Amino acid sequence: MPKKSSGGGLSPAQQAAKFLGVSVLAGAVLAGIALPAVGALGLAAKGSVESFDELPANMKTPPLSQRTTILDADGGQIATVYSRDRTVVPLKDVSPYMQKAIVAIEDSRFYQHGAVDLKGVLRALNKNARSGEVSQGASTLTQQYVKNVFVEEAGDDPTKVAQATQQTIGRKIRELKYAIQVEEELGKKKILENYLNITFFGQQAYGVEAAAQRYFSKSAKDLSIQESALLAGIVQSPSRYDPVNDEAEATKRRNIVLQRMAAVGDISRPQAAEAMKAPLGLKVSKPKNGCITAVKGAGFFCDYVREVFLNDKVFGKTKEARAKVWNQGGLTIRTTMDPGAQDSAQRSIKDHVYRSDEVATAASIVQPGTGKILAMGQSRPYGVDIKKAETTLNLSVDDGMGGGMGYQPGSTFKPIVAAAALEDGMPANKVYSSPYQMAYPSPVSACDGKRWANDRANPAKLENENSSEVGPYDMKEATAKSVNTYYVQMISDIGICPVTTMAKKMGVERADGDKMPQVPSIALGTQEVSPLTMANGYATFAARGMHCTPVAIESVSQRVGDKTKSLQVPKSTCSRAMSEKTADTINALLKGVVEDGTGSKAGLSGRPSAGKTGTTDERYAAWFVGYTPNMAGAVWVGDPAHKRKMSGITIGGRSYGKVFGGEVPGPIWRDMMSGALEGKPVEQFNDVHIPDGNHKGRGDEDEDDRDDGDNGNGNGNGNGGFIGGLVGGNNNGGGGGEPFPTPSFSIPEGFFRGQDNGGGNGNGGRFG
Repeated sequence: MPKKSSGGGLSPAQQAAKFLGVSVLAGAVLAGIALPAVGALGLAAKGSVESFDELPANMKTPPLSQRTTILDADGGQIATVYSRDRTVVPLKDVSPYMQKAIVAIEDSRFYQHGAVDLKGVLRALNKNARSGEVSQGASTLTQQYVKNVFVEEAGDDPTKVAQATQQTIGRKIRELKYAIQVEEELGKKKILENYLNITFFGQQAYGVEAAAQRYFSKSAKDLSIQESALLAGIVQSPSRYDPVNDEAEATKRRNIVLQRMAAVGDISRPQAAEAMKAPLGLKVSKPKNGCITAVKGAGFFCDYVREVFLNDKVFGKTKEARAKVWNQGGLTIRTTMDPGAQDSAQRSIKDHVYRSDEVATAASIVQPGTGKILAMGQSRPYGVDIKKAETTLNLSVDDGMGGGMGYQPGSTFKPIVAAAALEDGMPANKVYSSPYQMAYPSPVSACDGKRWANDRANPAKLENENSSEVGPYDMKEATAKSVNTYYVQMISDIGICPVTTMAKKMGVERADGDKMPQVPSIALGTQEVSPLTMANGYATFAARGMHCTPVAIESVSQRVGDKTKSLQVPKSTCSRAMSEKTADTINALLKGVVEDGTGSKAGLSGRPSAGKTGTTDERYAAWFVGYTPNMAGAVWVGDPAHKRKMSGITIGGRSYGKVFGGEVPGPIWRDMMSGALEGKPVEQFNDVHIPDGNHKGRGDEDEDDRDDGDNGNGNGNGNGGFIGGLVGGNNNGGGGGEPFPTPSFSIPEGFFRGQDNGGGNGNGGRFG
């Protein structure tokens, strides 16, 4: 008895089981099978056949899993994804040679017998008994189709697959009954069509169309005699007869099929002889599946679409139900991705940050008023090859959607504080003393009647980015220069709760899903968020106070068999986050940042824009978030692992002593948005005049986004690293040497959630 081969075949135990199956089935047949002309079958045998009548009368045939196509907003293909690479085709689109080849080698009496081939059973029983092994099976093409249906239904569940293919009498009897049903309901041609579409041909190819494309890069309708024979031969053991990995074995098997085709009269013997001399003629197309196939650098957007599908209950009540629909495939998903915006985003990213750089960049663009995600990209490409700097971590989105834990937004959070203050009734020309250095005011009201209090013995302190930044300042100048003490006085005045509430209304929440803590340091951008979150948040300002939840999918249709149905898709939910007056005022404030503030290098030519820069402590991250009335975008640059400080660094082939938001992210944003807006109408903001406050501002330097010197002699108070973007461990410099010092603040323990990286020794804030 031959041993089981590495490429397939049956083990002794399997051979015995199959032999037993044929014997019992033959016994059942001899005991009482009748085959009327209509194809009905009656069984009167006892024993193992008694359960026959107890089986359900109708076999539930699951729809065949197929590839899914993801499209951009214009209908262009972004990527194809599938759990099983299959394209269902009608029998008329399958080469007649292929139809004949599969019947000849698998069930040459297919058109003569019913669900069970009585002659085949007896012949197999006789031959196997004489040889002492299973050299011939007895399953008809219909029975094989039924088995494949059960395998398809099992999906990728190994336990269910094992049950669907186990060599037991019970499975044989079940296949037999369902085969009878299938023969009666479908007829021979439809059974053959279904069989050719469901069968596995190896190399990730399911169905004859996928197989033809995989091995010969052509359609199934164009298969020649020898090509058809090769594919038909693979079916018995796709691994053993794999022509890609074992050409000799595949050739032998192909020639057996050709001989069989000649023997049954499907082709002439001269045709068979000629075909047997021909080379295999492979023209292999490598399997391409998933978001790695995405064009325009849209792999991460593609992955985000998949995450939306698997997480949104509109596609199924449970995660399992949604996964089943996704794996079944056959979907055509039209997304919100604007191909022009996506192309511009990736082009700008590529121009400014190289994939091999020590740091990375990520960018997203959102349409104000609709929440549509127009573009999403990053410098490290989508993939699994670490040597090529590839990654599957989506740096643009939250942890729950395939991203990371987020990054501190720094000063880009300040406009949210300003919006909360304006909604609270604060005048737009409000003046604060804004000293260079100060202790956090205390106590500060929080939600639920709580208060945050500074430590009296060792109070937390903060300071501005330059010792010359000394107030008083009004809101317009303080925003343009991003004066830290101004914004801390502001949040201390209005309380923390209005700020966290405003952030939530704008969709600005932590990337890890946790709630923002009730601490005044959030005014300076201490809570980790994602670029998509910031782009969508700023879109609220552009839409004059209306916040719309982000959406990536416009429509979904699913092909099941020969029918196509539409599926429901998630809809953006829009709600008013602030008054139009507040939004218009913020727009005026942030236009100043771009026109003559820290974001001047991000300004767009020929159209109004607004935005804000941000740089976190120790320069682990730098941001620019900005918008026009019709697009909002966010750009982050930094080390995703939060290890490489952006000082003394080369990015995109250019050396930087210090990286700040207006220098690297700003130009990326400018070039990205310029291309994305090309051909789009030039829209205007609703102008609001903000009168100057009654104050005397001092100092011309801007925030942390200006380059800073290394020889400062001021007195910083940072005793420990503050991941919220405020202080670095043991930083005592930066006050008065070169004009742009490194950020330095003293922050109490408990100001943020367990993220002290530098051994800070402040005596924490508390709720009282």
